[in-house]
Amino acid sequence: MEGTVHTVARAAIASTTPDTASAPDVGNPAAGTPSKSQLAYDWIRDRINGGNYSPGYRLVLAQLAGDLGVSVVPVREAIRRLEAEGLVTYERNVGAQVAMVHESEYVYTMETLALVEGAATRLAAPFVTPDHIVRARAVNGEMIACLDDLQPHRFTELNLEFHSVLFEECTNPHILELVHRGWNRLRVLRDSTFGFVPGRARQSVVEHENLLRMIETDAEPLTLELAAREHRTATLDAFLAYQAGHKHPSAPVQSAPLQSASVQGDNHR
Repeated sequence: MEGTVHTVARAAIASTTPDTASAPDVGNPAAGTPSKSQLAYDWIRDRINGGNYSPGYRLVLAQLAGDLGVSVVPVREAIRRLEAEGLVTYERNVGAQVAMVHESEYVYTMETLALVEGAATRLAAPFVTPDHIVRARAVNGEMIACLDDLQPHRFTELNLEFHSVLFEECTNPHILELVHRGWNRLRVLRDSTFGFVPGRARQSVVEHENLLRMIETDAEPLTLELAAREHRTATLDAFLAYQAGHKHPSAPVQSAPLQSASVQGDNHR
C-alpha cells in the first residue's frame, strides 16, 4: 500500500514542469497544473492529517524528496507552508518535525477558532443560498446517521464539510484564512475529540440544525455569530470536562474562562 501511495504521488509530480535548482516552483497556472511544491504540500499534509506522520515525526527533506521523486526545493517550500500553518515546527540541530499537540495549544486554537469562525459565519450568512442550506442539511444528515456507530475520523470530516458550507462565503479573506488555519491545526488532534466525548457529537448535530434555521430565517447577525461561537466552545467545554475527570495530577491544563471569549455572549446563553 505504501508503495502504491508513493507511485501515485511520483506520477502526479512527474506530470508537472521539470525541477530546477533555484527557480521558484509555480507549476503551470494557465493549464491549471499544480506546482510540485503544491503537490508535495498536499501529500505531506494529508499524511499528517491521516496520522501517518504523528506528532514529533521528523520530516527529512531528502527522504521526502526521494519518496516523491523531486528535488528538495519543492519539499522545502511545502515544509515552510506547513510551518506557517502550525502543522510543522523547526528546531536547530533537529530539523523539521510534525508539531506536537499540547492540551493548552488545543484550548487556545479552539478559543481562537470560536471567535473567527463565528465572525466568518456571520459575514457569510447573507451569501448562503438555499442550495447551500440543502447541501449543509444533507451533510448533517450523514452525521446523524454516523451516531449509532460513531467513527470519529469520518464524523470530523463531515463536521468540517458542514461548517465549510456556512463560512466559505465569508467576505473577509483575512478572517477566512484564520478559520482555515485553525481547522488545519485542529486536524492533528481533532479525530480523537468526539471519540472522547461521543455525547457531544449528538448535541452537535442538533446545534447544526439550529444554525441552519437561524440563517434561513435571517436571524440578527450578532445572534448568529454568538450561536456559532458557542457551538465551538461547547465542544471545548465537553473536552475540558472529560480531561478534568481523567487527568494525571502532574499535568494540569491552563485555560482562561470560556465565557471570556464571548463577553456579550453571557446574556445570550
